[in-house]
Amino acid sequence: MTVSSTDRAAGTLRIAFRSGQGLLGLSLVVVIALAGILAGVLALYDPIVQIPGANLLGPSGDHWLGTDHLNRDVFARVLYGIRIDLIIVFVAVPLGALAGALAGLLASSNPVADVVAQRIFDVILAFPSLIFAIALAAITGPGIHAVIAVIIAVEIPVFGRQIRTAILQVREQPFVEAAEVIGAGSWWNLRKHVLPNVVEPLSVQLALSMSVAVFVEGAMSFIGIGVRPPDPSLGSIIAESISNLDANAAFAIGPLVVVAGLTLGFLLIAQALGRARRIG
Repeated sequence: MTVSSTDRAAGTLRIAFRSGQGLLGLSLVVVIALAGILAGVLALYDPIVQIPGANLLGPSGDHWLGTDHLNRDVFARVLYGIRIDLIIVFVAVPLGALAGALAGLLASSNPVADVVAQRIFDVILAFPSLIFAIALAAITGPGIHAVIAVIIAVEIPVFGRQIRTAILQVREQPFVEAAEVIGAGSWWNLRKHVLPNVVEPLSVQLALSMSVAVFVEGAMSFIGIGVRPPDPSLGSIIAESISNLDANAAFAIGPLVVVAGLTLGFLLIAQALGRARRIG
């Protein structure tokens, strides 16, 4: 009995998220995401409002992660920082994946377009992400738009090359050649055979890229070219905490734990999907 690509993909997801690794990764991401989504309910204070007389207080029942150097509640800022980070990750990575997939699709269909796309990919990949971010922020100015633009640009060659390679490999399979022999057109083959068979490797890369996006946002905001004050982001909170660790260590520990949890969660999901794909 022939198993459709949809059934195979569903089976891969079931195997991935029933494994301890996949379940742990998904749990980490879901718990942190819910904390950000419910920030308005969980936070006892406004993240940008200064609280009179609450300068660099340690953790307590009123302030779970203490307060910062501007008398703001750190726990509230971390919760709203999660929300901003998730917006960046879940907007920028899919857009980068879509743009990269279209570029890879175009590259695989035309030799001239392939050469042009590969050289553009080489130029983008020649620059470390942070150097590329600094250059872009110098042109467009710092802010959330710069973070999103950098993540999209960084992910385009990653997804572009992956889908190009996957398409070229699938095209050589006997069932695709057989379809061409009986008269199936290139676009029909692409829609019915090629694209469904490249979805699984792209899902693995998507999870991996989300972990990278968390790091990129944190790094850009840490050096001051990402999310701008007074809006909270995990990277900017860590940057503000560096000079105040002696007064309130939880100021740094809170956002660091969240960044580590998000990054680890996405990595575990990517690894579980990759292992499930090999098993399936």
